[in-house]
Amino acid sequence: MKKLFTVVSLLVVLSMLLSACAPAAPAPAPQPAEKPAAAAPTKAPEATKAPEAKPAEATKAPEPTKAAAAAPTVAPTATAVVVPAGRTRTDFWHSMGGDIGGKAIPQLASDFNAAQDKCFVVPIYQGSYDDSLNKLKAGLQSKAVPAVVQLFDIGTRLVVDLGVATPVQDFIDKEKYDVSDLEPNVLAYYTVDGKQWSMPFNTSNPMVYYNKDMFKAAGLDPNKPPRTWAEVEEYAKKLTKKDAAGKVDVYGAAFAIYGWFFEQFLAASGGYYTDNENGRAKPATKAAFNSPEGVAILEMWKKLYDQGILGNYGRTTVDTRNAFIAQKTAMIIESTATVRSLLEGSAGKFELGTGFLPRPNEDAFKKSGTIIGGASVWILKDRPAAEQQCAWEYIKFISGAKQQAYWQSMSGYYPIRKAGYSDPVSVEWRTKYPQFQTAIDQLHAAPNNRFTQGGLIGVFPTARQTIEGAIEEVLAGKAAPQQALDKAADTVTKAIQEYNQTMGIK
Repeated sequence: MKKLFTVVSLLVVLSMLLSACAPAAPAPAPQPAEKPAAAAPTKAPEATKAPEAKPAEATKAPEPTKAAAAAPTVAPTATAVVVPAGRTRTDFWHSMGGDIGGKAIPQLASDFNAAQDKCFVVPIYQGSYDDSLNKLKAGLQSKAVPAVVQLFDIGTRLVVDLGVATPVQDFIDKEKYDVSDLEPNVLAYYTVDGKQWSMPFNTSNPMVYYNKDMFKAAGLDPNKPPRTWAEVEEYAKKLTKKDAAGKVDVYGAAFAIYGWFFEQFLAASGGYYTDNENGRAKPATKAAFNSPEGVAILEMWKKLYDQGILGNYGRTTVDTRNAFIAQKTAMIIESTATVRSLLEGSAGKFELGTGFLPRPNEDAFKKSGTIIGGASVWILKDRPAAEQQCAWEYIKFISGAKQQAYWQSMSGYYPIRKAGYSDPVSVEWRTKYPQFQTAIDQLHAAPNNRFTQGGLIGVFPTARQTIEGAIEEVLAGKAAPQQALDKAADTVTKAIQEYNQTMGIK
């Protein structure tokens, strides 16, 4: 536990360091005078950065505060349930809110409990991904942890380095569990040093969403979304509308200032986030996102923004989504996990279209693709062997084709198992929501390489915030793209090196 306490303390220091290095005001970069205020669209209640509790990738992940990092100030709340005699209670901590957490998660647990008579899974909501991770860190010191826990993708390196999990690879090898039907691009993200540490659970990636009605009105083909940055610019110019006074009334496009989107543009451009092939050939030692590929992203972003054809509604993705639903922008970038909510929000207003995440050029489609986002489920080794075995049995159950099809229909995440797409529930869901097929096609089109596997560092949450600060500086005209990314890379490199030193990583 000494290592855990040291790492938690380190994360607090890094959080303070990054905050000190970030721009003084993390507010959205100011809009040019002719642009409407960022609050123009009808705003929904503030939400966590990425797809609500749906897309984990969207969860903003500030490092724990001093209070959270101190001893277990937030002790896990025991759920009062009656466990049938002879069964092993197995707690499952999750971060799925809304209907997903209130209906789908309990249903999966209920189905599992009814399917066998040895284990009894109890799902317990822990709040956001950040909340869950902080509670886990606190609980580890007193061993008040569950047998299975859902954690967001960018926490992978930290959990592996803390040595608190039993790799699912151990269970896979022990019973020769067949993983051939599981999506290889998804498994690759959670595989470290050739070992699968956790099982993917809720998985997504980003794509472009657009208003087909606006496309038709602008003389654009509603069935041909932009594939390249040049096409985004071309389309956005035609889609942008101004009022009689010359002020922008409708933006051609809008990107939320979200670090996950930068990571996706970078991967799709064939660029690395860190050295050592994204920290996967061997542990990362420095940031690499200030490369020509990274700089090109911010140059594109700034160019569209300065032309007044790209709206800026800040870091919170919900504000950009609301602007899209309110038809204040014709195109946005969002997680595939928001397909259903955007379809519901646009119903009766306009026809929703979806397309692959735009790339620098057509050649980029051959070289790389998007990174998966979301979360996975981990088995914690501080629990008794019987609970760990039940955790594994539950993980296998929710990874089944039937369960994955149900999960897809309830949440909007795509199945991690290819057979899930053949299940009647999945077929019916995709028939009702054909826009979701884009998400599946994009996943399968992406090559499984170091670019698409994503960066692997223990300080990812704070690194993501640093990138967001760099984007804001560029849009505000306070720094050129190369300058802003060099500054961000220096900050993140120092954080990585301090983390590695603390963890004894060489």
